Amino acid sequence: MIPELFSIGPFTVHSFGLMMALGFVSAGAVTYFGFKRAGFNPETVYWITIAAAVGGIVGSKIHYLLLHPDNLADDPLATAFSGAGLVWYGGFIGGLAAGLLVTRLYRIPLGKAINAAAPAMAIGYGFGRLGCFLNGDDYGQPSTLPWAMAFPEGSPPVHVAVQPTQLYEAAAAFAIFFLLLYLRRWFKRGWSLFLVFLVLAGVERFLVEFVRWNRPGQTQQQVLAAATAVVAAAVLIWVERRHESH
Repeated sequence: MIPELFSIGPFTVHSFGLMMALGFVSAGAVTYFGFKRAGFNPETVYWITIAAAVGGIVGSKIHYLLLHPDNLADDPLATAFSGAGLVWYGGFIGGLAAGLLVTRLYRIPLGKAINAAAPAMAIGYGFGRLGCFLNGDDYGQPSTLPWAMAFPEGSPPVHVAVQPTQLYEAAAAFAIFFLLLYLRRWFKRGWSLFLVFLVLAGVERFLVEFVRWNRPGQTQQQVLAAATAVVAAAVLIWVERRHESH
């Protein structure tokens, strides 16, 4: 839609990069206040956020290369270090692993810490999807709905009205963010609020895949989303019942 916002000399500000930055900053701020509310040292959030950002970028790139090994074979350096080719699940796993590692180094209880950071994951994802919209990525199927839109020259779905699935996901992510803030008073046990996030995010992604444009036979993301939601729901029920039995 608007991949490049403006340029200052040789420096160009890209909309996707800006939204990614806003996502990390907002997620860091939410985690900061979440840690403060939980009684942890909020100053540790700076390094945890940086670690999660680096881990997320590396993880998303690795996932992309696993899905598209031919691109790596054609031009290894350009593919590995380009700004394109970032996959959500790889980024989530990489960012989560790096963030938890640094959290562990600070000797902060992981279950409580990840609960404090759960709303941050939702708001960060929302900004990321806004970046996809502005960049013209991850759009939906052709549609005649009133809100379907065609992207301008330079974007993939030129002159074809498609469903703005990026906006669907952004709206859902921000709704999940506010819902998690509301639910955290009840889901206080370690990992529980994070598991609620996984259930909601998995259901959202599973549903949006029905109207998202995918190559024929490309169902991996929907399968992963369904599996994530089901496994997270099962673990959440186990955690809650285990607490009630003690």
